[in-house]
Amino acid sequence: MISTEPATILPPETIFAHVQAILHPDDQGLPRLECPPPALSRYGYLRVNHTLPAGDVHYFLALNLRNCLPLLPTLLGSIIEAIRFLGPKHCSLSIVEGNSPDGTADVLSALRKELGDWTTTNFVLSYDLNPLEGDRFPRLAQLRNLALAPVKEHPDRHSNATVVFINDVALCSEDILELVHQKAFQEADMTCAFDWIGGGNGNDDQPVFYDVYIARGINGDIFFNIPPDTTSWQFAQTLFWNDKGSQARVLSHQPTQVFACWNGAVAFTAALVLENNLTFRAANTEKGECHQGEPQLFCKDMWYHGFGRIAMVPSINLEYTVEKGKYIKGLKGFASQWTSTGHSDGEKISSWSPPPDHVKCMRTFDQQSWRPWNETLV
Repeated sequence: MISTEPATILPPETIFAHVQAILHPDDQGLPRLECPPPALSRYGYLRVNHTLPAGDVHYFLALNLRNCLPLLPTLLGSIIEAIRFLGPKHCSLSIVEGNSPDGTADVLSALRKELGDWTTTNFVLSYDLNPLEGDRFPRLAQLRNLALAPVKEHPDRHSNATVVFINDVALCSEDILELVHQKAFQEADMTCAFDWIGGGNGNDDQPVFYDVYIARGINGDIFFNIPPDTTSWQFAQTLFWNDKGSQARVLSHQPTQVFACWNGAVAFTAALVLENNLTFRAANTEKGECHQGEPQLFCKDMWYHGFGRIAMVPSINLEYTVEKGKYIKGLKGFASQWTSTGHSDGEKISSWSPPPDHVKCMRTFDQQSWRPWNETLV
């Protein structure tokens, strides 16, 4: 399992076209999500004061990427735009790529050279680990920890950093900025987007909230009812069906507290990693811990260390392809459509709840049970 310089798969003109599209948001040479410019009036305070010491990282953006070439102009283009807005000298971009057969690593290798010393970069290309082999959660945890490695390797540089961890999603720079803003505004430990799949193929084909396996409401339950006897997703359109308070806030596009989330993109404080030594991990099978995804376990460990201010931001809606990303933004709205008027009444989470006594364990959709939220930790 080593990092190597990738063997070239793509022709030079294709690599060049992708790098140009990433670096220049007005480039129309490749399909991309058309996004509004970030609002200075809302996010200007997030910009780093240039009088701060050089090398002090305030925003650490981390990604694990594999086989997502068509997404790169939108995904990395939006990240570069957000870095330009926030201040390149105080941002760090860390990407771990895993032997993509479509040439993703070719573009990343060329992009790394283009970025030069513009912003701090940490690219690990052609990493020889396949998360689809065996139990995927330990492998995914290893990949996520590798993307975060520079934070732990240089704690002095990242002591005040906000980590923004992004999946292979179609997003806008304002989505990144809104995540960071809501973390600061809510005084949250972590903020998460909403991610979706499907929809757009007919009147009856509605998009479905995607990360239901990971996400848990503040009542400990999954976000929509999946009866274990049928494993039907017929109730998928009713989120927070048994938590009317959270449901009302989400329908009003107001952030709401949850027990666990990830949903395509998150922002959290680097103190979780530096001061409490949190890492992504697999379930402790020797102690009988519920089999669950590494992001859910990360949230569980956050709660255990006293970081339970975890919120989802319903103004941020993401999908995993450019085409469906356009559809989701058209259906759910861009973040700025819900935030352009400033802070609405009730946007601030007025009080934060303690963890639920029990959280639903869902090894598979037909294997569901309730477990103490802190099982195996006490």
